[in-house]
Amino acid sequence: MRVYVPLTLSGLTEAHKTGELGSGPLVAYAVTPALREWYDSEDIEELEYAALGQAALASLRLLGADRDAPRRRVVVAVDVADRIVEAGPAPHPDHDREDDAAEPGEVRVTGRVALAKAAAVHVDADGAEAAVEAAAEALAAADGGDGGARSVVDGAEDHELLWFAPQEIPSLLGS
Repeated sequence: MRVYVPLTLSGLTEAHKTGELGSGPLVAYAVTPALREWYDSEDIEELEYAALGQAALASLRLLGADRDAPRRRVVVAVDVADRIVEAGPAPHPDHDREDDAAEPGEVRVTGRVALAKAAAVHVDADGAEAAVEAAAEALAAADGGDGGARSVVDGAEDHELLWFAPQEIPSLLGS
């Protein structure tokens, strides 16, 4: 199954050092029945793009929690065994999410995920940093229903994530 793992550039740097995206459980996004219903499409490419978009939003949340990370969203597309993927909300370190509803397409990856299994890495261009910074700061207000803040978050979503092959990760990270 192809899953989309949200990260930051700091997280990608750590994954590059260790060779793993993590040992699980990891929050990721995939084409699930809930995503199909939410997006209302049967086109697999559209659905994968929607899962990528959900992961990009989750990356934005990670940026909101990590003020030191460079202001660029990162999503790693990786193929994993179906047996290590579970639908539903993943545990959250700041609070108990067991009662929370999962985002469309949200899954839990319960096993180790080698960075070598990555199919691609998607990262914002340098020119998106100001919009991503503003969106990370506006996200809580947008979640609370503030229409102006939602517009700021949508502004980051207007920036397409660039595609990088896994072998380009060292260059992407400047190493």
